[in-house]
Amino acid sequence: MDYVCTQTIDCGQGAIRAVRYNVDGNYCLTCGSDKKIKLWNPNKGLYLNTYAGHGNEVLDVASSCDNSQIVSCGIDKTVILWDVIKAQPLRRLRGHAGKVTSIAFNEESTAVVSSSEDNRVMCWDIKSRQNTPIQVLKDANDCVMKVKVTANEILTGSLDCRIRRYDIRMGELIEDYIGEYDKKLCFIDPVTCVTFTSDEQCVLASCTDETIKLFDKKTGELLGEYSGHKTNDYYIECCIDKTDSFIFSGSIDGSIWCWDLVKMNSVNQLIHNKKAIVHSLSSNPIKKGILSASGSNIKVWMSSSLLEDTELSEI
Repeated sequence: MDYVCTQTIDCGQGAIRAVRYNVDGNYCLTCGSDKKIKLWNPNKGLYLNTYAGHGNEVLDVASSCDNSQIVSCGIDKTVILWDVIKAQPLRRLRGHAGKVTSIAFNEESTAVVSSSEDNRVMCWDIKSRQNTPIQVLKDANDCVMKVKVTANEILTGSLDCRIRRYDIRMGELIEDYIGEYDKKLCFIDPVTCVTFTSDEQCVLASCTDETIKLFDKKTGELLGEYSGHKTNDYYIECCIDKTDSFIFSGSIDGSIWCWDLVKMNSVNQLIHNKKAIVHSLSSNPIKKGILSASGSNIKVWMSSSLLEDTELSEI
């Protein structure tokens, strides 16, 4: 596993809560404890713009399919839609009763899906003037930590130890219970992060038992389990590279753990920061690369073979 750090960016936002690539992997967004969002060219380490308007820490952010808008959410219980060029809020969407943990556009960027510690997932039509959600999903029994959206599905991971997949076309809910339940301890091994593989055939889930589990989407069969990293009770994200070859996870020891998806063995530990937790990751949607966030800075990691090909093409 040949990933190397190509850029380190001090974002000047206090603690970075999330880092996200845009749809073509040329830009990224960071949101932090300073209540702001920043736009970057991560490959060149260039700061481009700031978006200020949240009343508290910003927890997640996403870019639209045409890069003209971004959407963010945070502790202030609001979802804000932004104009990228003007850096001004277009809509403020309120409906959640708790902090909004995760946010995502649909494929056409005509709707936004948000998750919250109020156990709700809300769908918003951002093309209309309506400021109330067009649908509220109330199936979770605990905080919904992560939401992902594809052309036909909504995927959520919740602290009630469940992965829920909503089939938009069929109007169906497929629910997988992957933890344990104890009458005294309540839910054991909650799900803190979920994502699809690039081919959308499998689901990757990070759990508080310090494992990452890979499931077949259709059958729910456990295909693999990856361990070695340390999470304790922190929210730490996982991701998978564009080629579906490697799985990545942050860790409280300041490193990024990397596993071979098929062999399930650890192949590398990328050191981001030995003194701070690596909690947010974002996979490059086009190339073999990832972004990691720890403390006040982010790092860009790219495949060394990709860098060699770039250097040869420039020659």
